[in-house]
Amino acid sequence: MEMSRAPELVTQAWKLADIVGSEHIQILRMPDPEASPSKVMRLPYTDNGMELLALCSNAVHKLWKWEQSDKNPRGELSKSVPPVLWQPENGILMTNDITNGNNPEEATACTALSKDDSYLVSASGGRVSLFNMKTFKVMATFMAPPPAATFLAFYQQGNVIIIFIGTENSSIQLYHVQNLKLLDNKVVLKDHRIKITGLAFSHSKKVVVSSGADAQLCVWGLEDGKMVTSRYIRPPSNLSGALVGDTMVQFHYDEIHLLVVHESQLSIYDWQLECLCSWFPRDALPAPISSAVYSLGCLLVYAGFRDGAIGIFEAESLTLQCRIAPSAYIPSSISSNGETVYPTVVATHPWKPNQIAVGMSDGAVHVLEPLHTDDGQVESDASSE
Repeated sequence: MEMSRAPELVTQAWKLADIVGSEHIQILRMPDPEASPSKVMRLPYTDNGMELLALCSNAVHKLWKWEQSDKNPRGELSKSVPPVLWQPENGILMTNDITNGNNPEEATACTALSKDDSYLVSASGGRVSLFNMKTFKVMATFMAPPPAATFLAFYQQGNVIIIFIGTENSSIQLYHVQNLKLLDNKVVLKDHRIKITGLAFSHSKKVVVSSGADAQLCVWGLEDGKMVTSRYIRPPSNLSGALVGDTMVQFHYDEIHLLVVHESQLSIYDWQLECLCSWFPRDALPAPISSAVYSLGCLLVYAGFRDGAIGIFEAESLTLQCRIAPSAYIPSSISSNGETVYPTVVATHPWKPNQIAVGMSDGAVHVLEPLHTDDGQVESDASSE
């Protein structure tokens, strides 16, 4: 795709204001012969865009690969060449530690991939596991609860690799990785009052923003570990009292603007925590927000809702551009059984701005694209955090 035309092509791809039927969208349900009802908790793409990793609430990881072939030389989304659910040769699934006796279905699951897809850190209420993604073997386990990890993120600058771990007791712990070895943690950041639910880095501003389940945002200096500023997100006008619930954060690729996601709102802040604009569930999208992320290039925001709908917003102003109804992508056999199935997590493809993956509350994973798209591979540094 020509980068001069990229913004136009991205914003025009989802040109229908309301997508109700499957005839207006490309849908691929990821194959899973032994599907379980455990909901999908985390769903990162690998950096090359050819693998999709799901962490489910039963502490089990699933990995799908788009394999390159004559029919699909670039390993892209294709109904004629479906992805393969990868299985280890020894038959042992990549499962998080649950030896502390906690029920993983009730724990806060979290995972993060390193930039080069070499490492995965993951936890489901027990010890944090560091996996080698090439072999799927556990390299180390560490940080036995309490406190349990509730959010994980890699910070990488040159040869420096630091694992940031948000915990259920509101602290943020830092572990250094050097020469494939995990060193002792050296820094603990603490100002939140309850569990950490999000972390996002701005390399240019040399800060990390953390968010908590009490809707508090904090900005920390990356070099000295000192808190720069903090504030609570503003509740909608129709709500009284303080907000509670998981709050997620993601930096725009300019590393100045920050997407803040709470069930009550989508908001754009600057890195100093000044709110620039907000959108609150209403009209065609009245249900609480379950997950939201920037697209590649940060021109769009994709949001999942707890009634099964998906909203696509113009990122700068949070203007609703397109609504995807549950009937457009959730099989009628599932939606007709009386239970509401909804996206628990939304992920965007790392170089196709109009492709998203949604992990569902019933354990399914769907990949969605507009019916007609001219994404191509975007050669750009405009990838979000």
